[in-house]
Amino acid sequence: MLNFDPDRFRSIQGDAVALAGPLRETVGRLLDAGAPNLFFLGAGGAGVLMLPAAQLLARSTAFPVKLVHAAEIVAVGDVTLGKGSIVVIPSLSGTTKEAVEVLEYAQGRGATVIALTGNAESPVATKADVNFTVGAADDTSSESFYLQSLLIALAVLDARGELEGSYDEVAGELKLLPELLVGVKEAFEPRAAELAELYRDEPYHILVGGGSAWAEAWYYGTCILEEMQWIRTRPIHASDFFHGTLELLERDVSVLLLKSEDAARPLAERVERFAPTISDKVQVIDPAAFELPGISAGTRALISPVLLATALERLSAHLEVLRDHPLTTRRYYRQIAY
Repeated sequence: MLNFDPDRFRSIQGDAVALAGPLRETVGRLLDAGAPNLFFLGAGGAGVLMLPAAQLLARSTAFPVKLVHAAEIVAVGDVTLGKGSIVVIPSLSGTTKEAVEVLEYAQGRGATVIALTGNAESPVATKADVNFTVGAADDTSSESFYLQSLLIALAVLDARGELEGSYDEVAGELKLLPELLVGVKEAFEPRAAELAELYRDEPYHILVGGGSAWAEAWYYGTCILEEMQWIRTRPIHASDFFHGTLELLERDVSVLLLKSEDAARPLAERVERFAPTISDKVQVIDPAAFELPGISAGTRALISPVLLATALERLSAHLEVLRDHPLTTRRYYRQIAY
């Protein structure tokens, strides 16, 4: 596979799922101590990757959970963030300006901060009350953050007696994923190469997703195609597609639809039925097409964004070569104080 080290990938994702026990213990301890709520407070793409976990909790428990932009909560505040609140801050570098600021802000209000980082020596890691480091990089961090935040959500439900099924069983299935995800990449590689050929000169894409797939639609459009390839995109939630964005469709407008295997799947299927009646450039990526032996239907419904991220990384690998535009190339980062 192009620009891919399977052993490195397995190791990183294996480290992520190996946190099942420590995350369960940490979350359970904080809940037992009377934590009144939980905040996911990430900056940029890392914050977006927390969305599926926040959605899972929102529909599964009455325990208060919020996902807020890190910079926004520092700017405007939140009266419910205070003593004993659990704050989860993901930051791959551990140096992002907004992540450091929100960490200090949350601790100043009496919250307990759990950091998810890629560098144990970084400011976010060393300042947090509890830090978990998985040594990922840009090409492996999406799956890692999705899995870590999922384990946090499952730990909350488990501690409250609200988890359908067994935490240990789900965690056991997730331990199969590092190897299975390599298989997903291998299976998707030919399609990734084909999509890269289609997209190498495409100036604009509408990216659509619903349910847990929405986070990946937003993330891939904004953090990969826009930030890393300088391609204009319009991420839109499948629920909102028919409330404005459909009017932008023409025969030559590219639409990339990401489906999920959760209860929101029909939202994407509605777009799937309509969009090809207008556009000749509709592409669909469906995680249900990937073979995952040993993974139950219930667990599959939780990991759609993980599967989408691992497949789309293959598209990115081909795009950067065909467009002669490395994913690390930036124009304006040096002008921004991080």
